[in-house]
Amino acid sequence: MIQRIQTLFLLVVAILMGSLYFFPIAQLFGDQQEIYEFYFNGLRLMGEEELYVATWPTFLLLSVIVFIAFFSIFLFRKRVLQMRVNLFNIVLMLGYLGLNYFYIQNFDKQMDGKVVYNLVAVFPIISVIFTYLAIRSIGKDEALIRSIDRIR
Repeated sequence: MIQRIQTLFLLVVAILMGSLYFFPIAQLFGDQQEIYEFYFNGLRLMGEEELYVATWPTFLLLSVIVFIAFFSIFLFRKRVLQMRVNLFNIVLMLGYLGLNYFYIQNFDKQMDGKVVYNLVAVFPIISVIFTYLAIRSIGKDEALIRSIDRIR
């Protein structure tokens, strides 16, 4: 299981997406010299722990994405199902990226400020690439297994 390259790809996806729990995705500078940080679960005033505005759909979507990425590692005996689950996870990651962009732009319009995206904002895109590479590797394994079955 761990010796397969797709397992490492999926583990990287789980770590990258899981790191979004700890780092702000973007900073929003308000027109009254306020600095807000957009996290996975909402908007916070910089330096405070309580949420200014909660965004529960992003929290739920991120939790599902991390769970699926980690859970799909253990589907190594059912390769076709593993490919389908990972394809579904790519769709969820793209939806998460779009939802974050929507929320950040909506908050930016309300504040008439400026948005600065952090490095972790590209983690979903990197995760989509790694998930695609995992799907390709799983497909190669499935093709190899089917060719061996043909020989028997």
